[in-house]
Amino acid sequence: MLEEYRVPVSEEDRVKAGLAVHLVAARTGTRPERMVGGGRLDPRSSRARWLAMYLSHVAFGWTLERVAHVFGMNRATASSACRWAEDERDRKAVDDLLSRLETCIQDLYHAPACELAP
Repeated sequence: MLEEYRVPVSEEDRVKAGLAVHLVAARTGTRPERMVGGGRLDPRSSRARWLAMYLSHVAFGWTLERVAHVFGMNRATASSACRWAEDERDRKAVDDLLSRLETCIQDLYHAPACELAP
């Protein structure tokens, strides 16, 4: 049986995606571990993951292909998720949430880095 090919993903990309997942989880009440599992998710976890994917796309400037690789899916699925999230921005509550989370990520990544002593 052939193994499925996976594009290597950097640790930095995994950390950034994890940040998006945890921020969305914190504000939607969805458990982060439910958002990252393989296979089918329940509708709430799936939508929360779509928001995290969209947030990664806009806040980090990732291409849809990169979003797909980092979240372990194909580009068409990432595209559908981001299109759904963009449509959901017509709802004020979702737009406000995504705007605040995007600002939070940008503020965090524009802050000076801090190397911790060993």
